[in-house]
This record gives sequence, C-alpha cells and structure tokens, in this order.
Amino acid sequence: MSAKTLDPTLKSVLHNGTVIPAIPLALNSLRKFDEPRQRQLARYYLATGAGGLAVAVHSTQFEIRDPKINLFETVLKVVSDELDSANHDCRPFIKVSGLCGPTAQAVSEAEIALKYGYDLGLLSMGGLQSWTEKDILQRVRDVAAVMPIIGFYLQPSVGGRIFTYDFWQEFAEIKNIEAIKVAAFNRYQTLDVVRAVCTSSRCNEIDLYTGNDDNIIPDLLTKYSFDIKGKKVEKEFVGGLLGHWAVWTKSAVELLNEVKQCKANNNTGIAELLTKGIEVTDMNAAIFDSANSFHGCIPGIHEVLRRQGLLEGRWCLNPNEELSAGQMEEIDRVCAAYPHLIDDEFVKQLLLSEF
Repeated sequence: MSAKTLDPTLKSVLHNGTVIPAIPLALNSLRKFDEPRQRQLARYYLATGAGGLAVAVHSTQFEIRDPKINLFETVLKVVSDELDSANHDCRPFIKVSGLCGPTAQAVSEAEIALKYGYDLGLLSMGGLQSWTEKDILQRVRDVAAVMPIIGFYLQPSVGGRIFTYDFWQEFAEIKNIEAIKVAAFNRYQTLDVVRAVCTSSRCNEIDLYTGNDDNIIPDLLTKYSFDIKGKKVEKEFVGGLLGHWAVWTKSAVELLNEVKQCKANNNTGIAELLTKGIEVTDMNAAIFDSANSFHGCIPGIHEVLRRQGLLEGRWCLNPNEELSAGQMEEIDRVCAAYPHLIDDEFVKQLLLSEF
C-alpha cells in the first residue's frame, strides 16, 4: 500500500504559514469525556481563523491512549466530525493527529488517524530514550510510509531527548516529511534543525513550525542564512504548532498576520513585535508553569478556557495534575497586563451566537 500524501491545497496552507493550536481534552467533573465541550472547542479554533488543529498531542493528554481510558480513537473521531460539519465555507483546514510510541503503535495510530480523515501525523520522539538514532530514523521511515509526517523536536524536560545535527540531516531526507515542529526550547538545538534542513536536498519541501513556546515571535521573525557549498540558503519558521496557541487563539492568528506584514514591508514594526514577543513569553510562563518545570501546563491551559466558558473546569485525567501554588495569581497577572493579547470578547460573542 502506497503512503498517503498531503493534499496540494493543504500543502500550500502549511507552506504559507499558519496557526495550528493543540486542542485540550474536555472533561466533566467526574473526569469523563465531555463530548459537547470537545465539539465546542473544535468550533472555536475553526472560528478563530486558525489554519489547522492538532489532536491527540500533549495538550490532549497522552493518557487517552491508556487502555483503561481508551479515548484516543474517540477524540480523533469527534473532533474530525465536528470540524467537517462546522466548516461551512469548506476552507482548507489541516487536521493533525499526534502519533507516539514504538513503531508498531505509531503505525497503528497513523492508520487510525487516516481512517478519520487526518492529513498529517505529528510524530513524537518521546519515550524512546534507549533507542539509537538509527533505530528512531527507521521508525520515522516506517510511519512516513503510511501518512505524511511533521517531525517533532521535544525538549528533554517534558520527555524529549537531544538529537545530533547528523540525525536531523538524515531525518530531513526522508520522503513524506512535510514539516518539522521545533520545540527544543533551546536556541542551539533549534539552530541544528534549521541548518540540517538547509543542507538537505529537501530544503524547499520541508516547512519549519515553531513549538518553542518561550520564543514564538522571535522564531517567526528570524531569517536563517547559511553558506551551503558556496550558495546562500535561507530558511524561516513560517507558522506555529503550539500548546500556547490553544488559548487566546484569535489573538495568535492576528499576531501571525502582523509578523507576515512586518516581513513583507522590510521589517517595519519589528521593534513593537519583539516587545510583544516578550509579553507572549511572559504569558506563556504563567500558563505553562515554567517556574515549576511545567507541572501545571495543561491545567493552566484549561483554566484560561474555563474562565472564557469554553471548558466547564480544568480537570485532567490524572487527578495529580493541577495548578501549582501561585500559578492562578500569575494567570491573573498576565491577563490584566496584556489585554491586547487575549480574545475574551471574541469568545464571548462566539458563545452568544451559538446559544
């Protein structure tokens, strides 16, 4: 069976750069799946003008794969169905499914994702600490033989690992890799990926998406330039696939548009955007709970959506996942400090129009 490839229209959306939020999991007070709220969340992201949505990723909670919980396929189906039915304008919209685990599991998840109409798989490298880079590259080839892939460089503090420059060079040559999400939270490791892609034969085929929630705006503004065999090769991050963009998503769409306009107009307004970049990082520190090694990152996302009325509460499948001490106050602080970067009024009007 030949691998599924990315639809050219969606490839254009990906290549031009877009906002791809990572959807959280909606639960009720009994920590059971809240399908109506999950569908409401999907409609929210579609309404913001985002160009895609990532499902069954870290923000959706990896525990959905636990056989006792058994929500992986359910969540994929519900979100895909809702996006299809709510997309009245039939605009191009990229559906991304998280894929993880050893090769057999990742391939199986890719097949399930295809069953429910997903376009790309975001392939996690987490949980494979004992594997060699050669073994992981073969796993990537096996999954890419099923569906188009977005690579994923995940920071070690939340289960990722550091890869060599040579790994990313070889990774970039794999067919059916459409993009790489860099979430290393580290400038040196981010640079490794960008330079490796620039030296590959597929440089123009692979799009770079930031997952560096601590450096979103600078990532999007920066043009990388390398001398490759006597030729200048340039590469940029064109968009973001981010847990941070699961909240205040309308504002994220507007910010990406500002970045694009700035770059198209000889960097006019770049100083103001860099200042906004620091503000976004401050907001992310509160939501993601960076002060406590990201312990409260998922409850932090849930808390913002709860305040807006998009979620009933901030419950997680793991009862131990809660806001850290002082995190609520930090969320209060950044919401008050940066009202121009939140979308409360948009959500309010959206909910009023739906009910």
